[in-house]
Amino acid sequence: MPYEVILPKLGTTMDEGTLLRWMKNPGDPVRKGEPLFEVQTDKVNLEVECPADGILSRIFCAPNQTAKVAEVIAVIALAGEKPGDVP
Repeated sequence: MPYEVILPKLGTTMDEGTLLRWMKNPGDPVRKGEPLFEVQTDKVNLEVECPADGILSRIFCAPNQTAKVAEVIAVIALAGEKPGDVP
């Protein structure tokens, strides 16, 4: 089952964030704990770590787009899954 990457709540007052950049492209391998994307909140810019090992399959939030907290912004294909098979 693919892993859904969500925009985490990075502060008590955070409701949304603007994605500044992705450190990886679709099809790239990713490892848990490495920087995956950078997000801008109302107070700070932060790099967010990858939540799982696998292949970055799809990105739903492009740079300079705003997403709500807990919104799915990308999908990681896990071991044994082909990125193209992820819905």
